[in-house]
Order: sequence, then structure tokens, then C-alpha cells
Amino acid sequence: MKGILEERAVRLGEYIIEHKSTVRDTAAVFGISKSTVHKDLTTLLPGLNAGLYREVRAILDFNKEERHLRGGEATKQKYACLKRLKHQ
Repeated sequence: MKGILEERAVRLGEYIIEHKSTVRDTAAVFGISKSTVHKDLTTLLPGLNAGLYREVRAILDFNKEERHLRGGEATKQKYACLKRLKHQ
């Protein structure tokens, strides 16, 4: 079981780097929870591959800095869609 978790942590890290993905998107692709992705990346990965972890951490930090912009855009699109539906 332990080898499977370690392999998954590395695969998750490689996926995030390759696709510049968010934790949420990565979780959806792998069919696991966001919490599991985050825990694997922040707890297991540093001990397995420090270089990979540093690259992943940079992407996670970037995503965290941008999340308020993504949330604002999603809200804007939601209300634009509701407005269009109302005027039909």
C-alpha cells in the first residue's frame, strides 16, 4: 500500500507541473478528493522528490495568489448567464 501512495504523489506532482493544473482540476482528473491531492503533494512529495516538490509548490502558490481573480470571473459569468436567461 505504501508504494502506491508514493507513486500517486509523484504522478500528481508531475501532472500539476505538466498541465499547470489546480488542485481541484487535478483531483477531478484522478478521481480523488482535493484534500487527498493536497495532502499527497504537501506531506508525501517533499520526502520523495524535493526538486519536484519545489516546482509543484511554485504552481500551488501561484494558484493561491490568483484564486480571488478566478472566483471573481466565475461570479461574473454566473450573473451574466442569469441575466441572459432572464431576458429570453
